[in-house]
Amino acid sequence: MSTASAKPVRTGMRWIPLESNPDVTTALHPRLDEELLSFVPQPVHAIILLFPFTEKYEEYIKEEAAKIDKEGQFVSPNVVFYPQTIHNACGTMGVLHSIANNWAHGGHLKLDEGGVIKNFLDKTVNLKPDERARALEEDTEMARVHKIHASTGQTATPDLADEVDLHFVCLIERDGHLYELDGVKPYPINHGVTTQDNFLKDAINVAKQFVARDPDNLNFSVIAATSGGFDD
Repeated sequence: MSTASAKPVRTGMRWIPLESNPDVTTALHPRLDEELLSFVPQPVHAIILLFPFTEKYEEYIKEEAAKIDKEGQFVSPNVVFYPQTIHNACGTMGVLHSIANNWAHGGHLKLDEGGVIKNFLDKTVNLKPDERARALEEDTEMARVHKIHASTGQTATPDLADEVDLHFVCLIERDGHLYELDGVKPYPINHGVTTQDNFLKDAINVAKQFVARDPDNLNFSVIAATSGGFDD
């Protein structure tokens, strides 16, 4: 199995990388073809993509940001975005983005009162993105939960100082648009119009763009958050 992290973070804080583990989520075959997608339980509420974080991808981030800064983009105010300022936290960031955006502002997801994630979302969902990032840095309970899950995968737990070259991002549908949520980017990325019914197909098309930018690399994985894992 794979572990993952992101490089461009602002603090010296480090967490142990999470494992991409299909035993706790629904994994899709890397071919990503429509015949296989038909077997994924519907509805799909979020997609988490694991992919190689390379120098080529870092350059793409800069080019993408420059294009958006010049041309602009629409981002719904209901999208909840958490910048990543902690090394090796991108797995938890992907899960956090998927839960937050299916719970906040009238989302379908229900969370138990008193839970660690529910408490954290209650404190942060109405903050500005930079304030959310600082809140995560200071939240010892979220760090504890991350550490527990990072230590229960199938592979040996990485050392805290390890630098790994894989990264998680989350894709969600919000208010009729498909958004990419990657805490190492300056803002959410709007990938265009979608619907709940078309979300899986449209999200996989976005995932294929990641593969196309690094076609010789096999270290890609896609995870679907379905109603089986997001019970109302």
